[in-house]
Amino acid sequence: MAGDQVTLLDYWSSPFGMRVRIALAEKGVKYEYSEQDLRNKSDLLLQMNPVHKKIPVLVHDGKPVCESLIIVQYIDEVWKEKAPLLPSDPYQRAQSRFWADFVDKKMYDFGRKIWTTKGEDQEAAKKDFIDSLKLLEGELGDKPYFGGETLGYVDVALLPFYCWFYAYETIGNFNVEADCPKLIAYCKRCLQKESVSKSLKDPHKVYDFVVMLRKMLGLE
Repeated sequence: MAGDQVTLLDYWSSPFGMRVRIALAEKGVKYEYSEQDLRNKSDLLLQMNPVHKKIPVLVHDGKPVCESLIIVQYIDEVWKEKAPLLPSDPYQRAQSRFWADFVDKKMYDFGRKIWTTKGEDQEAAKKDFIDSLKLLEGELGDKPYFGGETLGYVDVALLPFYCWFYAYETIGNFNVEADCPKLIAYCKRCLQKESVSKSLKDPHKVYDFVVMLRKMLGLE
């Protein structure tokens, strides 16, 4: 696949884009990064993702693939010689997809509610967020990664949200590690991998970005 032309349409703070960045790094795929202005969407983004008009979009030899988990599966199937992300066993693959889907349905929505609400609504969002993380911590158990001994699909789905935790915690005035110490230890361990550390953004920069969004929403 040496002659491939790969471009990632993305936005720096997007946890969904970070998933794709980790997967490409794990596979050693060289690509062009194209930062998008989400308030003034480019013709290229609208052309490549006319349905949702969202990032991330992976453009492979002129053909677009949209939606982060679908992109990660595509990367795993196309560049299959190195670092498989999904297990070969059908049952284990189904379990990986289940937990990645769980992350998709819970992390972003509950996290967003923490920084866009106040009072009782925020307290409820914090509880839902921690409860979801506790379920993930239970699934992780004592394994190094969700899939076992190597970084895989569920890890790629979840880890980008770790760099948003500081924003959630600071705005919501709570501490994830107090409730989920094993999960935070797992996240810190994963950051020792270059594919992860280079793909995730500085939590303090993410926090500043969220504060800016809160000001725009009249919450600050």
